[in-house]
Amino acid sequence: MSVSAFYRNFHAVTAMSPIQFQKQIRLQEARLLLATHPGDVTGVGQRVGYDNPSQFSREYRRQFGAPPSQDAARLRRSVHALVARRPVDLAGATRVRRVRPPT
Repeated sequence: MSVSAFYRNFHAVTAMSPIQFQKQIRLQEARLLLATHPGDVTGVGQRVGYDNPSQFSREYRRQFGAPPSQDAARLRRSVHALVARRPVDLAGATRVRRVRPPT
């Protein structure tokens, strides 16, 4: 398959170029990492393939609408709010509920 045919087929399936797709995947991975490692924005950027912290921050802001550190703080607040509203029943989580077949 030629390069131009690959590009056309890839764009037809994903509605984006291969580079845009790769960038989106890297930024989504960075978002997940920032939720668990909030204080290490530069390290997370490097881990997903950005050598320049300002470029990482700029592209992250463009993708998610907020700088990495602010977005990570917002995500953590959202998760904490969800957990606080709904207590988890660990004892009931492992039980298997049996359903009787209709007779």
